[in-house]
Amino acid sequence: MLMEKERQEIVDYGKKMSSAGLSKGTSGNISAYDPACGYMAISPSGLDYFETNAEDIVILDLDGNIVEGNRKPSSEHALHATIYKLHPDARGVVHAHSTYCTTFACLKQPIEAVHYLLAGAQTYRIPCADYATYGTEELAEKVRQVKGNGLAMLLANHGMVAFGPSLSKAFNVAENVEWVAEIQWRTMCVGKPAVLSKEEIDVVVESFKTYGQVEEGTTGKGGY
Repeated sequence: MLMEKERQEIVDYGKKMSSAGLSKGTSGNISAYDPACGYMAISPSGLDYFETNAEDIVILDLDGNIVEGNRKPSSEHALHATIYKLHPDARGVVHAHSTYCTTFACLKQPIEAVHYLLAGAQTYRIPCADYATYGTEELAEKVRQVKGNGLAMLLANHGMVAFGPSLSKAFNVAENVEWVAEIQWRTMCVGKPAVLSKEEIDVVVESFKTYGQVEEGTTGKGGY
């Protein structure tokens, strides 16, 4: 069975995504990429994460061709493939319909650096891609058009997507961007948020590169 380690990671993080409230029901999807073989493993379409096992994970190439698996892959496989093509260091992608990120996505409003933890996404602002129907090449094209070098973006009237040098890092980015989005929403309910500058966030981005434990197979870059 190809990509056994990555398959199990997707199963585990799918459950974590549901438990953390990042997505409801069977929505959202997760993938992992192995540059050695050029394939990505991705969660199946419409299957409960708590009923998913490693054999249900689908292996595809970055052109969308199924290499191994009996399940229908996530409808957003083109979105995931696009991110791996745009960001050669990406090894994991988490696409979620988390409440606060989706709220700002429906406003087509970026997530700002109202808290320094946004630096974990290696940026001072999370931009929003224009709307396109889910699961389409058009949506993937909208993602290609987004300017910025951060590890996350919003998808207008849809949700959010995060990525990183490992699936665990991608999940961590997704959780923290959602938390900052909640803080932004709460501060906006009270008044005008005090937003940190790009220069202030850049300092934290550099600090995060040496924060915590370095995972096997990563450079230590990309956050926590």
